[in-house]
Amino acid sequence: MTKAIRIHATGGPEVMQWEDVPTPEPEPGEVLVRHAAVGLNFIDVYVRSGLYKAPNLPFTPGMEGAGTVLAVGSGVSGLKPGDRVAYGTGAMGAYATERVIAADRLLKLPEKISFETAAAMMLAGMTAQYLLRRTYPVKRGDTILVHAAAGGVGLIMCQWAKHLGATVIGVVSTPEKAELARANGADHTLIGHADLAAEVKRITGGAMVPVVYDSVGKDTFMASLDCLAPLGMMVSFGNASGPVPPVDISILSAKGSLFLTRPSLATYAAKRADLERTAGELFEVVGSGVVKIRVNQTYPLAEAAAAHRALEGRKTTGSTVLIP
Repeated sequence: MTKAIRIHATGGPEVMQWEDVPTPEPEPGEVLVRHAAVGLNFIDVYVRSGLYKAPNLPFTPGMEGAGTVLAVGSGVSGLKPGDRVAYGTGAMGAYATERVIAADRLLKLPEKISFETAAAMMLAGMTAQYLLRRTYPVKRGDTILVHAAAGGVGLIMCQWAKHLGATVIGVVSTPEKAELARANGADHTLIGHADLAAEVKRITGGAMVPVVYDSVGKDTFMASLDCLAPLGMMVSFGNASGPVPPVDISILSAKGSLFLTRPSLATYAAKRADLERTAGELFEVVGSGVVKIRVNQTYPLAEAAAAHRALEGRKTTGSTVLIP
């Protein structure tokens, strides 16, 4: 048997139950992995609460993890029992001691990256990669705005963007988080989103910014649009404060012929070649020390509900890892 978090009805953190489930057998093209660490992400909250619809009930949440290959199904090449692997895309099911996952979603983990680091960085780090390198390719001299700059994605983006030569304005919720963001590459930090555009105007000398990366959603959407320079890009990639209400697209014209995108890692890493490129760049910047992954909270997997409460209450910084 395997232990797993199971959700039989969507709702608050209390709906997550720690249960015995049969250990799955890998089907053709699948791999059985024993987790050493599991990542916690806001998408887990969205699915648990019902904001994002789960494919079926009951289900096991979780989108990323790291561990060791136990067995491979027929047709799997390039992976064998004992290999260290990690993932951040594919089907849900990470909140378990053991799980099966499609082989083409697994990536061999470099020896110099620990399981805990990998579990903390795969989804957030690959998200940072596509946002900074593909959605809006950040270049030297850019000034960019990053919301939730002290969160898991935010801390990685601040460091990586600084490495690319950008000036980073980080938006956070507390002075403590502002200090953390500055320690991880943010050149300027703003607490809260009141008067956000005025502050960005002051920092940029009136030029505003070419891109805003916004994972907060409803509470910050309009303020973010006001921070953009003409022809700027609004990148809305999360709903921490709730989903953005319907938008009259004429507002994009009125505010300077702006671009608006709602990207997802699932799309950017759908092709195996793109997944390998995305993860390869992440492994490189983390392995070289350019980007440091901050695992600031650790919980037993059985206590995932407590971890969700801390995340939703904005009591976490950096990444949180669940240990089976």
